[in-house]
Amino acid sequence: MKPHRPLRVLIVDDHDIVRKGLNTLISRQEDLQVVGEAGTAAEAVEKASELSPNVVVMDIRLPDSSGIEACRDIRSYSSDIKVLMLTSYSDEEAVMGSIMAGASGYLLKEIRSQEIVEAIRRVGAGQSLLDPAVTASVLERVRRSKDEDDKWAQLTEQERRILELIANGKTNREIAEEVNLSDKTVKNYVSNILSKLELSRRSQAAAYMAERRVRRDYLQ
Repeated sequence: MKPHRPLRVLIVDDHDIVRKGLNTLISRQEDLQVVGEAGTAAEAVEKASELSPNVVVMDIRLPDSSGIEACRDIRSYSSDIKVLMLTSYSDEEAVMGSIMAGASGYLLKEIRSQEIVEAIRRVGAGQSLLDPAVTASVLERVRRSKDEDDKWAQLTEQERRILELIANGKTNREIAEEVNLSDKTVKNYVSNILSKLELSRRSQAAAYMAERRVRRDYLQ
């Protein structure tokens, strides 16, 4: 029987000692092969394109850019390359950003060496995984995001436009002038928007829109 080819691994971290430690650990495994190292996001994207690894072990915080951006660029180049984020921080925004960028896994550096090796194997085999320390909060965030998207989908284009104006601090009268409607019609629109979003005050609608903008800008 022809033996399986080892998984090709690219290591990305701005600390030389971390890269060397991971290289030593991974190189001891018969089914894994380190094909390269990178210390910046730009170098990671370049080497991923050049070396075509199966798995990229990626630090999130890099000196020139985010590992999340590098992940997105690598995945845009080739969806066959799997990215495993390895970081010291269980930041919820970073986890969500990694998932949206196409990462297959997110692990904390404090985990044991053998767990890192197993994670590389699992990601290389097409599985997705999250460190247990961040799973619960991310699942809750995903659930909330889906609920928010469902509510957003219920709004008409005109309602979304009016919601944007509410978030910009416009009064009903100012909104009416901008969209060419009567004050009473705008008031009805505002009531419908609050009802669909399950909110009671326009200040809550403004806060909802502000959070949506942050989420959109961060995860795009």
